[in-house]
Amino acid sequence: MQEQTRLRREVLRLKREMNAVSAQDEFSKWAKLRRQHDKAMEEHDRKAASISSSRTAFDSTATAIRWTCTSGLRLALQFWHAKTPVFTYPRGWFPWYIEFLLGFPRCPYGGVSINVWSTACATVIALVGDVVVYLIQSTQQVRGGAQKDKEKANGTRKEPVRT
Repeated sequence: MQEQTRLRREVLRLKREMNAVSAQDEFSKWAKLRRQHDKAMEEHDRKAASISSSRTAFDSTATAIRWTCTSGLRLALQFWHAKTPVFTYPRGWFPWYIEFLLGFPRCPYGGVSINVWSTACATVIALVGDVVVYLIQSTQQVRGGAQKDKEKANGTRKEPVRT
C-alpha cells in the first residue's frame, strides 16, 4: 500500500514536471520525463491491479466464511433435523392442511418442523426489532419537539438568525 502511494506521488510529480516543460522547446527533456512517467504509471497500474485482485480474493473468502457461519449453519441444522419435531402437539388440534404446513417439509404430523420454527422465530425477531426502532424514533421526536417548545418559551434559538 505504501509502495502504491509512493508510485502515485511519483506519477503526479512527473506529470507536473512534464506540464512545466515545453514539448517543442525542450523536447529531449520532455521525452525523458514522458518515458519516466509512462514507466512509473505502468508500475503503479500493475501494483493497483495486484492490490485489487488481493482485495477481491479476501472479500470473496470473507463473504463465504460469513455465509457459512450464518446461513450455512442454519441450513445444515434444518437439513440434519428435518424429521425431528421441535415440539409436538396432540394430533387433531388443527385441520390436516395446517398440520402439514406446521410439519413442512418432512416432520411427522403432530409436530412443528425446525424450518417452520426458525421462520417463525426470524419473523418475531424482525418484528420486535421494528418495534424497538419505532419506539426509539418516537421518543427522539418527542424529545426534539419538547426541546423546540422550550426554546420558543425561553426565546432562545440555537440556529443562527438569517438576515
